[in-house]
Amino acid sequence: MDFIKDTLADQFWFSIILSLAIFGGIMTAVAYCILLERKVSAWIQDRYGPNRVGPKGLLQPLADGVKLLFKEDIVPGHIEKTLFILAPFISFVVALIGFAVIPWGGAFRWPWMAEDAAPLYCQVATIDIGLLYILAVASLGVYGVVLGGWASNNKYAFYGGIRAAAQMLSYEIPLAMMVLVGILTTRSLRLEEMVTAQLGVDSAAPMAALFGLNGFAWTLFYHPLAAVILFITALAEANRAPFDLAECEQELIGGFHTEYSGMKWALFFLGEYAHMITSSAFMIAIFFGGYCVPGWTWLNTSDSVLAMLLRGGVFSFKILLFIMAYMVVRWTLPRFRFDQLMQLAWKSLVPIGGALVLLQVWILYKDLPQWVSIVGNVTILAVVALIGVVVQKPITGRQRSLIKKERIVRMREALVQRG
Repeated sequence: MDFIKDTLADQFWFSIILSLAIFGGIMTAVAYCILLERKVSAWIQDRYGPNRVGPKGLLQPLADGVKLLFKEDIVPGHIEKTLFILAPFISFVVALIGFAVIPWGGAFRWPWMAEDAAPLYCQVATIDIGLLYILAVASLGVYGVVLGGWASNNKYAFYGGIRAAAQMLSYEIPLAMMVLVGILTTRSLRLEEMVTAQLGVDSAAPMAALFGLNGFAWTLFYHPLAAVILFITALAEANRAPFDLAECEQELIGGFHTEYSGMKWALFFLGEYAHMITSSAFMIAIFFGGYCVPGWTWLNTSDSVLAMLLRGGVFSFKILLFIMAYMVVRWTLPRFRFDQLMQLAWKSLVPIGGALVLLQVWILYKDLPQWVSIVGNVTILAVVALIGVVVQKPITGRQRSLIKKERIVRMREALVQRG
């Protein structure tokens, strides 16, 4: 018994046990996210969805897994075999390992630990560059998609890979800008410190409590526009609709995974849902207070085991809300055209992101109160809306070059009719 207590009280061994538990939890969540998405899409489209396998269809993920395991794994003869096999594993592993630096439950102590003992952290790894780690890991996801498209030696897959590379590299720029806003606001690169800064329990902290209540100092309240842009870029980074240009079936059959089948095909989608979970946890830690609940001081600050478990439940519930938002967006908004996709990144999100970064830098340089950022966000949004009204570019589903060509064709036809 003493050996078990000593093992659990050691941060290294506790982190090992926690990593195994989180890995199992995420793998289970990924499987049931697929079922949840099918249920959400059915609800939006006014139909039933999966309901035959098990009670209320709850065993559908198990049936899908068995089917994919026994499905014939076709490997075409014209491919680059090594990279073709490696690509789905890269996508899956890269999407999965980001959870290591997520602060799931904060600091706590076991009942048998001494009062003066250093607390444990419900986190696999507490490192000074935790935020940079998760950004670096997430940026590697593009390799799996690009290599899968190129190694398939298929023009549709290749086009999908090129689209994914252009899209993910473009949207990483506004994403990095919004993360920089979060860093400048909380003044830390450690995700656990960013969460603690949003508790607002100390008036001398970088972020004092909004409305005078504990836990109301979320970065979201100071930079709501940055939080919205970060969510948009997360959709694009995960290749989720309306940014799923890399795999749109109307144009590219299946895009980068056209030649894949069986479990290799499934790994791409398991990686997508794992990326959704990790990116949701990432956004929650930076902008949405992490595990804290506004006004609940005991939950936010207690070092008891019960408080830690409840904080983990709060964090998981917030992730569920984000996953639901991902799914509702997918099944309600139409897909962007590729030129519109790139225009949104470079002509809209990048300038707005730069303005938000300059705003937060100015607040820090002038040592202004943080609530000034709220006024700045409203001002930037008003300027963007004013520019949209003044410019008044026509909103059309057709490319402008095609419209010009159609006019030329109609003029030629009119001249021919006149003789």
